[in-house]
This record gives sequence, C-alpha cells and structure tokens, in this order.
Amino acid sequence: MFDKNILDYIDRHTSDETELMHLLNRKTHLEQMYPRMLSGKVQGKFLKMISLMIRPERILEIGTFTGYSAICLADGLTPNGKLHTIEADPEIAEFAAAWIEKAGLQEKVIQHSGEALQVIPQLTDEFDLVFIDADKENYLNYYKQVLPIVKPGGFILADNTLWDGKVTDPAELSDKETRGIVEFNDFVQNDPQVENVLLSVRDGVLLIRKRNNRENLNT
Repeated sequence: MFDKNILDYIDRHTSDETELMHLLNRKTHLEQMYPRMLSGKVQGKFLKMISLMIRPERILEIGTFTGYSAICLADGLTPNGKLHTIEADPEIAEFAAAWIEKAGLQEKVIQHSGEALQVIPQLTDEFDLVFIDADKENYLNYYKQVLPIVKPGGFILADNTLWDGKVTDPAELSDKETRGIVEFNDFVQNDPQVENVLLSVRDGVLLIRKRNNRENLNT
C-alpha cells in the first residue's frame, strides 16, 4: 500500500527489535503458514509505546498468533498488571507460550484457548487497553463485546483497518473480511460512546478511546 522506499525509510528510523523479538520474528517467518499476521518491528514498537504511555493494569488481546504483539504490549504493564490473550488455534497458542516464557512473561500473560466470542463473556476483569487482531468478519462483534468491559477513558486498538486499501474499493465489499472491516470502521465512527483516529501504521490501526461518564453526559 506504501512505496517500498517509504517503508524502508520507516524501518530504518524505528528502534531495533531486541534479540528475542528478532528471533521470534524470524522463527515465525520460517515455521508459520501466514507470517504476515505477525505485528513486526514497526507495529510492535508502536504497540509497546502506546502501552508504556497508558501504563495499563489490565490488557486484553484478541488474537495471540505467535505472541509478538503480546510481548510488546506487556512491556507497559504496571508491576501487578496482567495481559489476557485469546487464540483459537491451539498449535499456534503452544508456539506463543514458549516465546512468552522466553520473554519471562509467563506470570503476567494469561493465555486463553478457544473462540474469542465464547471466551470474552467469561472474563471478569475490566480493561485499560484492548487489542483486536483476529478474524476480520467478527471485528464488530468483538467491539460490541469488549466496549462494556473497557474502563471509561480506556483504549481499544484494532489492527488491519485499512485492509490493503480494499476499504475504499466498493468492488471488494463482496469479500466478507473486507466487509467486516468496513462495517466495523463505520460503526465506530458513528458511535457516540467513543472518539477515534485511524492511523496509517502498517495496514492501518484504529485507535479508539472510550469516553468517560462526564463526556457522555455532555454529548
């Protein structure tokens, strides 16, 4: 979606991965069928920065994949903070667990196996930060489930919200994943409970802030 020279420039002007994250990146590309699902260096650094700014006590991630984004997000947790992450594929969840342990985060990261729409209603925590990066046709369903358990003033990040530029092409709406992203983006844009900004980081990240009670009263 962006010129390769621009992407290379962005990469060169982003702090390097740690050795552990570089190895996880490499292993994902060598051993997993869809390595493009990995957050990668630039987006991973962005997630880490957001988490460090917010200093969340509780994070929810929908879509663990190989654990790269969970490790990045966990960097900003408070000393007693926890990150819950949900993965539908048990084999990938096992792969991620090994890397979460290598990062020394096994006490901070709580892994859940199963379909997120079934797992989320069982969670009892309120969350300061939610990261959605799973099946695109269910983004709006995930959003509707998690918004009530996001603390007022808390944040939701949704990945792939530009979807290779397909969101602007009406011909692509026959594809259920593209349609899912478009419906999600449009719903959030018109939801008075939140404010949002769509960022052109990697494949698009929608940053959403849940309004607090006072703000809702004034809208």
